[in-house]
Amino acid sequence: MSENRGTPSYAAAELRAREYRASHEFAKAADSARNAAETARQEGDASGWWNMAFFQAENLLDAGNVGEAADLARTLAETPLGDASSRDRARALILLAKSVQGSGLLDDAAEAARSAVGLLGDDADAEFEVHARQALIAALAESGKLEEAWEESLALSARISDDMDDQLAGKAYWVIGNVAFLCNKVEEGLEHHELAADTFSPSSNLDVWAKFNKASAAMRLAAGVADTGTLRCIERAELATDIVGGSEEDILLLRYVRAHWTFLAGDVPAAIVLLNEVTGSADKLPPQTAGEAYLLLARAEASDGRRKAAELSVRRSMEYFETAGAHQRAAQAGALLSSDADAPTA
Repeated sequence: MSENRGTPSYAAAELRAREYRASHEFAKAADSARNAAETARQEGDASGWWNMAFFQAENLLDAGNVGEAADLARTLAETPLGDASSRDRARALILLAKSVQGSGLLDDAAEAARSAVGLLGDDADAEFEVHARQALIAALAESGKLEEAWEESLALSARISDDMDDQLAGKAYWVIGNVAFLCNKVEEGLEHHELAADTFSPSSNLDVWAKFNKASAAMRLAAGVADTGTLRCIERAELATDIVGGSEEDILLLRYVRAHWTFLAGDVPAAIVLLNEVTGSADKLPPQTAGEAYLLLARAEASDGRRKAAELSVRRSMEYFETAGAHQRAAQAGALLSSDADAPTA
């Protein structure tokens, strides 16, 4: 492999990118991956370019640059089959689905993920099928298409086997549990999240452990499960995030979960303070999540007797849900405005 003076070699740039990622410096990792991809392109190494461009997109997504990540993932997905295998196109489509979902484009996310599932075929590698179905389920569930999401969850469940990697099985149990909670199948949700907790290990991947516990707490709280198990999830997530760090979005999401717990525990004023911090940075969150934060704020404000403030918060939540394409959730929020109940409920 040739090496141009003044331009980092492919190997050196790749190594630097992976070192940055290992230390959770995702923006720097993306920049180094871009350098590696450009070097590979100049040297005529199509495979090297594709792999490093994909790694760049992954890091852009983790750094919160969802627009750039989506653009690059789309380019990779549109690479002719002569230059990228069906499996590689599926990988790019999965990444595209995750990226556009982060921008609130839920229908586009579902379309990309469904295309990825279709590319894999009946003899697909279990890891790629799990990732593809996870992306599809997440987009369907977030847009309120719960029956479709549950059907896909059952298909995913059928792919879990004893010889599957623990981390992969854990992620599958995790997403199935999420959908179960959303479908009001609380016992099934708890069961699948317990299975996920049993397969994940903080010593294997502390970052995944933190994200799982944060997400599990959020789903439990949304289902009204505010027990000691939920509190343990929150505390584990907070501790792990303190150790590994996290993006601004990660920190805001964890603060939202803590606010939800605080509200259900009866400390309404403290919950309002936390939720005002979260909604004050709503532009840093996916639109769907921002909508949920405003809706919870409306509940807290109404509970505290702040009716006018609650109405404004409900309207803001509706705007964010509509932006996300979660029209059913927007309608649910809008129904609260005409309700005669003393306080809006989610």
